[in-house]
Amino acid sequence: VQLVESGGGLVQPGGSLRLSCAASGFTFSSYAMSWYRQAPGKERELVAAIPSTGSSTKYADSVKGRFTISRDNAKNTVYLQMNSLKPEDTATYYCLVTLMRPFWGQGTQVTVSS
Repeated sequence: VQLVESGGGLVQPGGSLRLSCAASGFTFSSYAMSWYRQAPGKERELVAAIPSTGSSTKYADSVKGRFTISRDNAKNTVYLQMNSLKPEDTATYYCLVTLMRPFWGQGTQVTVSS
């Protein structure tokens, strides 16, 4: 199983970023996928989740209305569109799939700062 995140970077408050997580090594279309984030000195927290079918997405209250999770099962990729970014969104963002155990990507850094 391999998960490779990309798309992070430095953005000003109010800006947007689109994160991608390319998956391999398992039947991507059969599994729910999630995005988590971890800021320095804080615990890793769930940001958004999407089932295998792409319906019934779930979001942390802090990102509702600003972030959108989606997936392309043909490309084995899950996305996180992040709009109206705030400094408190600064964190390393990880994607997760749980098979017999959790598998994490290496993370991509998002920094929101003027």
